Amino acid sequence: MKKLIVFAALLATLRAEPVKPVIDDTQPGWRALTVADFSKVNSADDTWTWKDDLLMCTGQPVSVMRTQKIYHNFEMVVEWCHQKPAGNSGVFVWATQESIEKLTTAGKPGLPSGIEVQVLDHAFTDQMKAAGKATDWFGTNGDVFPVRVNMTPFPPTSPNGERSFPRKLLSKGHGEWNHYYIRAINGEVRLWVNGEEVSGGTACDPAQGYICLESEGSPIHFRHLRIRELP
Repeated sequence: MKKLIVFAALLATLRAEPVKPVIDDTQPGWRALTVADFSKVNSADDTWTWKDDLLMCTGQPVSVMRTQKIYHNFEMVVEWCHQKPAGNSGVFVWATQESIEKLTTAGKPGLPSGIEVQVLDHAFTDQMKAAGKATDWFGTNGDVFPVRVNMTPFPPTSPNGERSFPRKLLSKGHGEWNHYYIRAINGEVRLWVNGEEVSGGTACDPAQGYICLESEGSPIHFRHLRIRELP
């Protein structure tokens, strides 16, 4: 009887703590994204600095760096670490060619049209509260939302129904590294934060475009940028 009780308790624990999926980006088809894979859009010359596998961003000006090529179906891994509290950044998926061309030509601060996978530090909420501003329209654990394009967000959603809010709160704070796994296939974007799927959206239009890394006012580091193109 005692053994049965112990086994039942162990089984209950296993059910309460599901095994996190492992993203093995060493499998065939995966490759690193390096300095040769990216092109300047509207950042300053010193906004982005590569040091081996580490990509450092000053956060100034508000701008993006894009991939050299346009992607359709893919999966990618991004590790990121905010260097200051309340840091803001993001990964743009399927950024439109038209918006990138406008930003490049203008050479002024701004962000493209596309699906944004947000990279936001928890202290941003405190900063907004201190300024007397609303905080219910965003999250700091991996929101996914459209910027001037179409997407139907997965629930739960923001009050206006435009953002997919994460189902779990898994992001670590500034000074710590976070792991994003992004899967974009046939108009559907899904995000895993630190090993668990949390948010995303479907019916994305357009469903191809550039991948961009965002500079938005605060220093951030990226590393282990990996991608695999899919049929």
